[in-house]
Amino acid sequence: MTEVRLKKRFVAGAKCPKCKASDSIVLFKEQGIETVECVECDYREQQTEDKVAEKATGDVIGVFKP
Repeated sequence: MTEVRLKKRFVAGAKCPKCKASDSIVLFKEQGIETVECVECDYREQQTEDKVAEKATGDVIGVFKP
């Protein structure tokens, strides 16, 4: 069985809405769904490409409501 590595990127300056830790949010795609999670606590939020496109404007890649 092959293990798939996810490319996770930290979001600079982002604060976790649950534990309030700074610079602890990572962004990655999991099975085509954009996901953010906190590396300090168990906070996790997902949204589909349609939702990302709906909220995104201009230079914004994706919008997560903290």
